[in-house]
Amino acid sequence: MRVLILEDEPYMAEAIRDGLRLEAIAADIAGDGDTALGLLGINAYDIAVLDRDVPGPSGDEIAERIVASGSGMPIIMLTAADRLDDKASGFELGADDYLTKPFELQELVLRLRALDRRRAYSRPPVREIAGLRLDPFRREVYRDGRYVALTRKQFAVLDVLVAAEGGVVSAEELLERAWDENADPFTNAVRITVSALRKRLGEPWIIATVPGVGYRIDTQAEAGNEGGDHG
Repeated sequence: MRVLILEDEPYMAEAIRDGLRLEAIAADIAGDGDTALGLLGINAYDIAVLDRDVPGPSGDEIAERIVASGSGMPIIMLTAADRLDDKASGFELGADDYLTKPFELQELVLRLRALDRRRAYSRPPVREIAGLRLDPFRREVYRDGRYVALTRKQFAVLDVLVAAEGGVVSAEELLERAWDENADPFTNAVRITVSALRKRLGEPWIIATVPGVGYRIDTQAEAGNEGGDHG
């Protein structure tokens, strides 16, 4: 999952981003409305978390633009405005959830995951493919009934691959979905993570490399499979 955080208090924004990273949720920070609009224009986000009172276009204006775009992107208002009429106006603008400050980070994580599951295009909470069973909410993975311990980044990459249901996912898309905007586009982090993920999942290799294109879950995985380049 990748989210946009619109928050003009640097310390809080960084604390939220760092906390979400520990939960395998990539987050980009915008300290003002103009930056948020710029990021929305170039990145694909699963959810937007918006403070309402920020410099430039307000969180309310950002919410209105997201709704008007027809993207269906869920919105969480994260703000100190806690009166009932504040909440009502937030929902009227198109917010899907409303969390007031101060708040517990774990509550934000739970709300993000709940919204992610409820998205119109979301997959079932527990997904199964080629002997893999992946539970995004509990962050658990089983292969042929065997529990597989993964790092947070490995889980995030596998989550994207499993969601593609056997379709090819490019390294660029994996970098976009499982890392944040600070990731170096020329890094070999994707290749290294996929290689380590293969080893964690064990043989026969279930993640196939499509040379020059990307990676996919091999739904016909067999010993000595067609997984191609394991790099």
